[in-house]
Amino acid sequence: MFVIQHHERVGSTMDEARHLAAAGAPHGTVVHADEQTAGRGRLQRDWYSPPGNLYTSTLLRLNAPASRLSELSFVAALAVADTVDALLPKTVRATLKWPNDVLVNGAKISGILLEQTGDATIVGIGVNVLYAPHNVAYKTTTIAACGGIASVDSARDILLDRLEQRLSTWQTDGFAPIRSAWMERGHPIGTPLRAGSGNHPVEGIFAGLDDDGALLLDTDAGRKRIVAGDIGTR
Repeated sequence: MFVIQHHERVGSTMDEARHLAAAGAPHGTVVHADEQTAGRGRLQRDWYSPPGNLYTSTLLRLNAPASRLSELSFVAALAVADTVDALLPKTVRATLKWPNDVLVNGAKISGILLEQTGDATIVGIGVNVLYAPHNVAYKTTTIAACGGIASVDSARDILLDRLEQRLSTWQTDGFAPIRSAWMERGHPIGTPLRAGSGNHPVEGIFAGLDDDGALLLDTDAGRKRIVAGDIGTR
């Protein structure tokens, strides 16, 4: 399904994939770089991108309604979690934080970014194989630090295999099995959470995911649907 374009160095695999999408590149085109000089994450944050980690952006043309594309965030998170599990000792298991953070022992090991361009969706995935940033406000870790042994290319091949599997499930059976699989790895029901929303964060008890993947919080003012924002425990 996937056709890989490998680069030793690019500014951003996301930007490269956008250029390819505009030029008509087909579904399943993957941009893989050994290093990014201008990698970015959510909210245009810089993404630490030295050689030794995995950086990919995958171009998807899914003919799905725009209202369903946010579901791909959960598809990607599960594919990354599956990959991390495959690379780490059997006693270690990745967990998920809404909407698409992948954690090992409470530390972030991956970054996922989705962007729409025309009729294409680009799924950017970075996995910390050897190196992790230290000048960030959250805990980070790597495959190596968690006892895993992997080359970047082997991590990429496993990731693309797991992404294909999760996409197939989503396309065949819809979001329900993806939602269920996410819940098995996500916050336990009843976890106290804080959803960042500017100067007015929403605090409540995690009540699950809505049918479209929105976070459900039970607050003093009733049940709230959260569709975007940073999430933390309280």
